[in-house]
Amino acid sequence: MAESKDYLEMTFKSINCFADDGKLDAEELGKIFDIAMRDGELDANERRVLNNIINRVRPEELDGPLLEKMDEIKNQFWE
Repeated sequence: MAESKDYLEMTFKSINCFADDGKLDAEELGKIFDIAMRDGELDANERRVLNNIINRVRPEELDGPLLEKMDEIKNQFWE
């Protein structure tokens, strides 16, 4: 089976999200996560990209919905 390239699409999507208004919101993170889960699993590259995206969010940008989405992703898919 060929290696998934979804992580590249996730990276480009995140660049657009951050470039749009300089920050990431819960809906945007959800769309990026949906790209990762199209094939039903979160592979190492997708996990790495998600981790990098989440780590780019500054504390002052965090709001309730974004925190909830981050927690949902981490609790469900991180070992």
